[in-house]
Amino acid sequence: MPDDECLFDLAELFKVFGDTTRVKILFALFKAEMCVCDLATLLRMSQSAVSHQLRVLKQARLVKCRKEGKMVYYSLDDEHVKQIFDQGMAHITHR
Repeated sequence: MPDDECLFDLAELFKVFGDTTRVKILFALFKAEMCVCDLATLLRMSQSAVSHQLRVLKQARLVKCRKEGKMVYYSLDDEHVKQIFDQGMAHITHR
């Protein structure tokens, strides 16, 4: 059995997937790198609300960002994020 700290970290990771807005953001970032303003338009949300959710995703190491001038672009942190998402989708759609 993994130690408690490892299990706590795993539980925290899965909590991040427990919000529909964050799942929508991840799904959008599967397609392309995007800035906050583009994500806000796509999701019909305020930039502030999107920024808050991106901060949560970044802290969980699910997304990363890069600056280009004043613009900040977000993308998936690595291929593992898409694999986690794909496994979850396979699980809920498999009947």
